[in-house]
Amino acid sequence: MIAGIQAVNIQTFDLNLLRVLDALLRERNVSRAAERLALSQPAVSNALNRLRELLDDPLLVRAGRAMQPTPRALALEAPIRAALRQIEQSLGDGEGFDPGRSRQRFTVAVTDYVELICMPALMRRLSERAPGISIAIQHLTPTLPAEALDKGELDLVLGRFENVPARFQRRHWASETLQLVARRQHPLLAQAPDLATFLELQHLWVHGGQTKGMVDQWLGSQGLKRQVAYTTPNYLQAAHIAAYSDLVGVLPRQLAHYFERLLPLQSFDLPFDLGPFHLELVFLAQRERDIALQWLVEQIRQVGAAGPD
Repeated sequence: MIAGIQAVNIQTFDLNLLRVLDALLRERNVSRAAERLALSQPAVSNALNRLRELLDDPLLVRAGRAMQPTPRALALEAPIRAALRQIEQSLGDGEGFDPGRSRQRFTVAVTDYVELICMPALMRRLSERAPGISIAIQHLTPTLPAEALDKGELDLVLGRFENVPARFQRRHWASETLQLVARRQHPLLAQAPDLATFLELQHLWVHGGQTKGMVDQWLGSQGLKRQVAYTTPNYLQAAHIAAYSDLVGVLPRQLAHYFERLLPLQSFDLPFDLGPFHLELVFLAQRERDIALQWLVEQIRQVGAAGPD
């Protein structure tokens, strides 16, 4: 039984209302919840009024343009989401999910690197095979957003992680190496730099990019340190600054080659061998039987295996 609904007669309770409450708690907005559910806005508003009456709680209250959940709504959020997921998994026997007809929406957390390299090919694939499926991207920080996965706010995460708790499943997506990018005709880079030149250069750092540790840990192990002159939250900005200044950046190889095609940049191997790093798809282990999610995981894995365009 869902905690917090014990006092309601479950035999007369319209379980469709739980889907509405889940959508409202995800979106915090009646219009967006209606769009998510493929219902009209008045229908969702009426359902919210019924829920308020049945549960004797306002559930969501307006705060400016957004709606904020009450303490009781927050207490219901995780168990309702888990119950709905269990129902979907129980019904999803492999024949119930049709990618070509599904209208599911998945929320995925990635870095801007993965979004640039993976998502164009994925969305092209979905438009051909599952045109009704939609993807909502959230920005990924260097640490695994475990709580958001637990609560169902995220379906899937794609990134590089040192520690993943046992309650999550991991699927290999791609292996990458790092390269140095700099503008063409850079005064210090007529050829691939040696270590002394690398240390003489002024560097960009993408904070949250999940790769700074590899370079600086190796340098630190040698008693060395590079000059970081500029930090930015995304790779696109870093590439533009490198293309039009004397600053240089260390980027994943696929991204370095991607930007070389778009900007006046050149890329070089690093003057030391860091080996590859690995990107993984991470999701809750209890969702291994979620046919729709596993279908999406396989599509993303196939995009990774094919490499960038």
